[in-house]
Amino acid sequence: MSGIVCAIRGGASSQPTINQAIRTAQEANLPIYFLYVLNLDFLNKGSQSRTHTISEEMQELGEFILLAAQSQAERQGVSAQGIIREGDVVADEIIALCREVTANYVILGRPKGAKEQNVFTHEQLDRFGLHIEQETGATVVYPEGNSA
Repeated sequence: MSGIVCAIRGGASSQPTINQAIRTAQEANLPIYFLYVLNLDFLNKGSQSRTHTISEEMQELGEFILLAAQSQAERQGVSAQGIIREGDVVADEIIALCREVTANYVILGRPKGAKEQNVFTHEQLDRFGLHIEQETGATVVYPEGNSA
């Protein structure tokens, strides 16, 4: 297999990343593997029944986000697949999927102005991009207009 790995979080901030994945797929004639990573660590503090309900709802949200991205790609003639993974380290899940599909490209983006702890800073994203290239052999591509 070969293709393009594109991790997304959903929302408007993911749109430049999705668009770049589609452009790259069209140019390289490769499928896209959209990846949505569920990090459910914060649920460990709640009751078991609530944790299960929230987990299911987050899974459904992830499926919806992936279906929307897949649909957008397919409308533009690109084969796409959505993959949901659970993990507390998003970077590990991206690298694992790159290895599984023998990714040629990885599309990395970042939400504009995000200050959240679970979002890469510009420097962290640059280092992570280099790490991905070294670990997987895939070429990292940033959306146009992304200063990373």
